[in-house]
Amino acid sequence: MNAGSALTNVSRETEERLRAFADLVLKWTPKINLISKKSQDDIWERHIVDSIQVARCSDASGHWVDLGSGGGFPGVVVAIMAKEQRPETRFTLIESDQRKSAFLRTAIRTLDLNACVLTDRIETVPAQRADILSARALTDLNRLLAYAERHLTPGGAALFQKGANWEKEVEEARKYWNFNCEPIRSQTQEAAAILKIEGVSRD
Repeated sequence: MNAGSALTNVSRETEERLRAFADLVLKWTPKINLISKKSQDDIWERHIVDSIQVARCSDASGHWVDLGSGGGFPGVVVAIMAKEQRPETRFTLIESDQRKSAFLRTAIRTLDLNACVLTDRIETVPAQRADILSARALTDLNRLLAYAERHLTPGGAALFQKGANWEKEVEEARKYWNFNCEPIRSQTQEAAAILKIEGVSRD
C-alpha cells in the first residue's frame, strides 16, 4: 500500500489533518526525536499509513486507549480518522515522557481532536476500561497482555502492531495467558501483523 491509495477513501478534511500532523511531527522531531532520522523522508508510508491501517481494523467506538503513544502513532492518526467517522469515540494517549506528552497535547489542540494525554507509566495509571487498546513497537506480547488484562473492558479488543517475529511472541505468550488472536497482515511491512486480541485471562 502506498500513501496515495491509503488516502483514497478519506475526506479532504481528514487528509488535511493527516498532512498537518505529519508537518507537526517533522517540526518537533529535531528537538525530541519523535521518529528516526532515517524514517523522516518516508513519514507517510512508515508512520501515517502504518497507523491508518490500525484505524481500519476496528469499527468500535467508545473509549480507545493508546499505550506508549510517543510521536502519536497510531493514537493521534486514529483519532484523526475517527473525528469524522466516529466522532463519539474518545481517545486517551498514555505517554510517560514529559516532552512527548507536550507534543501530543499540542497536536490534539491544533487538530481539535477528542483526546487527552496521561503523562504516567502504563503500570500505574488507573484501569482505563478501554473498548479498544492499541500499541505500536512498545514491548513484548507477554507484557502487552498484562496491560490488556488491566485496561480493557470485558468484551474489549486490543490491536497490537508486531514485526516479523509475531508468531514466536504469540507462541511464547500462550504459555502464560489465555487469549483469542486474529493476525491481520500488515499492508506496510512484509511479514509484520496487527494482532487483534480478545478474551485475555491468565492461564
